[in-house]
Amino acid sequence: MEKTNAKPGDYVEVLLIKRSYKGVLLESPDGDKGIVLLKLDSGYNIGFVKKDISEITVLKVASEVKRTVEVKKNKDKPNIAMIITGGTIAARLNPKKGGVDWLTSPEDLLRFYPELFELVNVVRVEVPFMKASEDMDFKDWQKIARVATKLLNDSNIKGLIITHGTDFLHYTSAALSFFLRDLNKPVVLTYSQRSIDRASSDANLNLQCSALAAISDIAEVMLVGHATINDDYCYAMPGTKVRKLHSSRRDAFKVVNGNPLAKIYPDQINVLANHNVRDGKKKVKCDSDFFEGVALVQIYPGQDPDILDYFLKKKYKGVVLEMSGLGHAPTRRARNGWTKKLREVQAKGMIICAAAQTINGRLDPLVYSNGRELLETGIIYLEDMLAETALVKLGWVLAKTTKRDEVRKLMLSNVARELNSRLEF
Repeated sequence: MEKTNAKPGDYVEVLLIKRSYKGVLLESPDGDKGIVLLKLDSGYNIGFVKKDISEITVLKVASEVKRTVEVKKNKDKPNIAMIITGGTIAARLNPKKGGVDWLTSPEDLLRFYPELFELVNVVRVEVPFMKASEDMDFKDWQKIARVATKLLNDSNIKGLIITHGTDFLHYTSAALSFFLRDLNKPVVLTYSQRSIDRASSDANLNLQCSALAAISDIAEVMLVGHATINDDYCYAMPGTKVRKLHSSRRDAFKVVNGNPLAKIYPDQINVLANHNVRDGKKKVKCDSDFFEGVALVQIYPGQDPDILDYFLKKKYKGVVLEMSGLGHAPTRRARNGWTKKLREVQAKGMIICAAAQTINGRLDPLVYSNGRELLETGIIYLEDMLAETALVKLGWVLAKTTKRDEVRKLMLSNVARELNSRLEF
């Protein structure tokens, strides 16, 4: 390769023997300066061995001066607040390191998401932490809830947007649905499956639709994101009835055992379901006590029920079993039957709840004899509640009481749309 004056961040053309590639030149990986990295216009990275390159031509020099922007408040636009916790939606490419930098201020957001500011004034941005969603736990949910409570009780703020990583977003949306009591304004969680530097990024539409949800009259904890793979509209989905059902599609999140709250275009919102209405007279209460000794266990054929002894030894108070079909597990007729063990652990004070691993549909242990056998052990069958929501709710309930009758009553009470008396689609 001939010498080149290209620097990381420059937009270049890399010439090989038979073809060429255009993109942003990235910093070479540490310890391997024989590799040239390029971020293509598609957003994907590609690497070349230096000896295979005939020439690198600079097409556009990277600006050495950071472009400054000024966030101007427009009195004719409603004010919202944002909580940024990390994830793809809160990141931008840093070409010099081939990684990302976080967007943590209104100025950062305006630079990369100007369409958001055409709809609302972002007057407060809070950053309680920056984490991938798989690194979060209940203490992070509590931090978000505490910050959210203060923002929601600010009369100058009409609604709240929370940006978040996708993988475990539905756990956080469930937690906030229980933690934020007497909700007075919209709480909108949103995300991006694809980063802003990719042409197929879903970030802009998700944020525009989230802004409309945040200033609507829907006083619910909801998740807003692409309804289809196209950039046409989003759904607002109940925080306790949503699940990530695809690893990479832009419409990864779907409502399970329920319906969207609203269909949102970039310039309008169409309400689809009954909802709690905005009420400026209410004051949000943060009810975020949580008992972390809870677990989620999926039942599979031949599974040894002695796994429950491990949770007893670790002083866990509750387990949600993801059961098959209408609510089944191996019974006395199986080599590793669960009936006896379920009686034992519940007699020692453990709360056992059941959710469906089929995701869609509801439990009904009365249909078959093995279901009735398991029901008689004392298991709390959670009807159509999602397993992840059930785990979060169980930790929240056990922080209030460990009395079996009271736990059963609370788990089967509809606190935040987590239960349906019947399923209608």
